[in-house]
This record gives sequence, C-alpha cells and structure tokens, in this order.
Amino acid sequence: MKRFVAVIAAVMFASVAFPAASMAADAYPSKPITAVVPMAAGGSSDLLARAIEKFWPKYSKQPMAVVNKPGGGGVVGTEGVVRSKPDGYTLYLGYGSGHDVVMPSLQKMPYDPLKDLVPVSRVSIHSVVIVTGAKSEFNSIKDIVAWSKKEGKPVTTAVSVKAGAVDLALTAFGKVAGINIVTVPFSGGAEATTALAGGHLMIGGGHPSEIIPHIKAGRFKALAVALPQRDPTLPDVPTLRELGFDVATWGSIKGVAAPAGTPKEVVTYIDDNIKKICNDPEFLKLMASLNQPVLYLGSDDFGKFMKQATADYAKLIKDLKITID
Repeated sequence: MKRFVAVIAAVMFASVAFPAASMAADAYPSKPITAVVPMAAGGSSDLLARAIEKFWPKYSKQPMAVVNKPGGGGVVGTEGVVRSKPDGYTLYLGYGSGHDVVMPSLQKMPYDPLKDLVPVSRVSIHSVVIVTGAKSEFNSIKDIVAWSKKEGKPVTTAVSVKAGAVDLALTAFGKVAGINIVTVPFSGGAEATTALAGGHLMIGGGHPSEIIPHIKAGRFKALAVALPQRDPTLPDVPTLRELGFDVATWGSIKGVAAPAGTPKEVVTYIDDNIKKICNDPEFLKLMASLNQPVLYLGSDDFGKFMKQATADYAKLIKDLKITID
C-alpha cells in the first residue's frame, strides 16, 4: 500500500513539475500554425513568407497559414505576435525588418525586439536599392544631388515604412550628400513602389524583389545600392560608396521569430524545418526567381547576428545624428 501511495505521489509531482508547454511540445504541431507578416501583401516580406508557406507542408504534419497585419510601420503586427501565447502556433515572418533593428534607435517601442522575441531562423537579407521613374530627368545619383543643390529644393522619396531600413538608408544618403531628402512612408514596399511608378514622388527605395519587376518592365531606373558591396541580383548597379557617398547598411533582414518563452524544443522543430526548406532545390529556385538570396542561419547564430545588426544601425544613426519627426 505504501508503495502504491508513493507511485501516485510521484505521478502527481511530475504533473506539477513539468509545465504544460513542455508536454504540449511533445506533440507539436497538433494544429495549423499562423505566420504573421506585419506588412501589406505584395512586399518583400510577404513574398518570402508565401514561399515558406508553400514549402512548409512538405516538412511538417500541420500547415502554415500566412496572415498580413500591416500598420504602425510593422509594429502593430509584430506586437500581436509578442503578446500571443508562446506555444509555437503564432510566428513572425520577416523578423529583422527595419522596425526591428532600426526603429528602436529612433523612437520608443512598445516591446523589445531583442528580448520579447526568440530568433528562430534567418532566411534572407534584402538590399536597399535607390530607383527613379523611367521618365525622370535623373539618370544618376549625382544628377539628384546636383539638382537639389542647384534648385535648393528637397527630393521627395517613397519608402516602405517610417523609420525602417529603406527610410534610414535614404535619410543617411541625404545627410552624407548634403541635400534634403523628404521620405514619404507607406504600409509596405509594394505600396511605395506603386506610388513611385505612378509618378507621385521623385525617387524611391526598395528591395530587389519589389523593384526588379518594374526595372524589367521599363518603369524604373536603378541608380545605387546601399550595401557595402554590389548586390548580385543587380550586378551593374553601383554602391553608394562607389559613387563617393559613404553609406552602407545591412539592408532588411528577413527571418522567423517566436514569442519569448516559446519552448526550446518547439523553436528547434521550427528551425529544423526552415533549414530543410532553405536547402530544398525547388525553394532555392523559387527564391532566385523572386530575387531573394537564401542566407540561412540557425537560431543561436541568428540571435547573435540580430544583436550585431542592431548595434551597427544604432552607430550609423548616432554618427549621422539621424532623427525622425
């Protein structure tokens, strides 16, 4: 009888000692996963998310459904993920975008992108490309600088969101060039490029997957890339540094994140599947067609990379004394 009571007590102790999240993780995933993109449909984050969504069922017993939740420059949708239950069923696709690594150095955030989210996997990095309309009088970056200084007028610029990676790159360019760049934010890269294509602004910035279709269609002229080296998707386009303007950024990082507190085994499961997807030849072929390089990093290395990128952006903002209105 004493032995029976001891066994019962042990079972009761185990049920208290092991959290429900761990037990649930054993069966993870047992239902569909929601992947939040905090930008409007059609931008570079959305295109990447849709590509992952397409290949996810190949490596998981449960599907993944992408949901767009734009607003607040990406903060609204991301905060929704931060506040969600940390059980692996609500993920953030696009982690590393400008509002994650740039915005914290410019304004107060309702959450900490480095502490309130768990880096799961890095998938890609998107460069910032400066473009203008095909009918624009500008044929080079130097044309823009010369015009602005001669006329004494600002250069209006379409950017995906306020205080994002594109906004920062264009603002930094204006600071270094000594001209007034007025950025006009939208709810994502797709809307910004559409506005530029419509002739509503003088220049714009975007990621290759957003602007290359317009270049091929003859609507845009690519003028410069804000990376330390040329973007392989646009090998004929010079960097700002090559043109004499010392501005280079990480561009926009694109990864997967989960709310802080998500069980380690769940993070490992998602990361393992993302790694398999990133090594899938058909996925690589699809990403190449989207002009998005696959640059996978696992959870630990991605976390270190995010801290470094955030620190580098903070230094650039401090060095150039960049603020937002």
